[in-house]
Amino acid sequence: MGEGLRLLKITVVRGKTLVIRDFKSSDPYVVVKLGNQNVSMIHLTVYQTAKTRVINSCLNPVWNEELNFTLTEPLGLLNLEVFDKDVWKADDKMGKSYLNLQPLVSAARLRDILGSSCGETALRKVMPERDNCLVRESIINNNVNGEVVQNVWLRLDGVESGELELTIKLITRVAS
Repeated sequence: MGEGLRLLKITVVRGKTLVIRDFKSSDPYVVVKLGNQNVSMIHLTVYQTAKTRVINSCLNPVWNEELNFTLTEPLGLLNLEVFDKDVWKADDKMGKSYLNLQPLVSAARLRDILGSSCGETALRKVMPERDNCLVRESIINNNVNGEVVQNVWLRLDGVESGELELTIKLITRVAS
C-alpha cells in the first residue's frame, strides 16, 4: 500500500429518518471531509471536501452520488455533516457523523499481504461500539475488481434521528 496512487470513492447512497428543519420537511445535502493529519512533519490537518446535491423536501433522500478523494498517509477520519439548504438564511445543521478509515486501510494491507484472490472475499468485520457511529456491523470485502469495499450505516449525532448509508471503496493503482 506504500507506493502508487490510492483513491477513496465514497458513494453517499441515502439518508433515513432525517430531522425536519423547515416547516414540514427539509432540503438535505451532505458535506464529506477527509482529514489527512501531520502533513509535512508539522501537526496540521488538511481536509479534502466534497458535497452532494440538494434533495428538495425529503427526509429519506436518495443521492447515489460518488465523491472521490486522493489519499495520503497518515489517514484520518471521514467526517460527514448533513445540512438543510435554506435560501434566505444560513443552512441548518441536520446532524454529523464520522467513520474511522483505519479498519479499511488495515484490510487492504491484509489483502496485499495475502495476495489478491479471485472472487469476493470478506476481509474484516467492524462492530458498532460506543466510540463509533456505526448503526450495525459492517463487513469489509475484497471485490471481484480488486477493490476493498465497505458498506456502512452511520448514526447522525447531535440530532433526534437520522442515519446515512455509504459505500466506501479503496482503490490502489500502481504509479506509472
